[in-house]
Amino acid sequence: MRGKARILIAAGSIAAVALVLSLVTVSSAASATKITVIEHATTDVVIDTDGDGADSTGDLLTFHNELYDADNVAVVGTDQGDCIRIEAGVSWECRWVAFLEDGSIAVEGPFLDAGPSTMVITGGTGAYKDAGGTMRLVSNEDGTEYTFTYKVIT
Repeated sequence: MRGKARILIAAGSIAAVALVLSLVTVSSAASATKITVIEHATTDVVIDTDGDGADSTGDLLTFHNELYDADNVAVVGTDQGDCIRIEAGVSWECRWVAFLEDGSIAVEGPFLDAGPSTMVITGGTGAYKDAGGTMRLVSNEDGTEYTFTYKVIT
């Protein structure tokens, strides 16, 4: 009996140490990078899918716009994507890719008509190939420019 108890205690101790080491490795391996760009919404097109002439569920928004640096001076990339109207006057469900010099970042999530939105980063390429994290979208001006703040975790 004592031999089995020692084996169980040793096995439990080894498992606990392995768990702690794996948690330390995971938490120290991840790093976060903040990227801020300004989208100039110059190509946005809304397709009235039901032909009723009104903003309605199922309408489609497509775009392919330039992205500017955080100072809104220099072009640093482009984006392209689409959104489906979920509730008229309330929200769209969107997905798009931002193409930057060192790779691309894909996002998906709600675009709210009345306030900031937070989307999930679903992946990327290049420097962002293992990307996760979030992107906050804030409307500037009159809806012709948007600030995207990516918190990229790799």
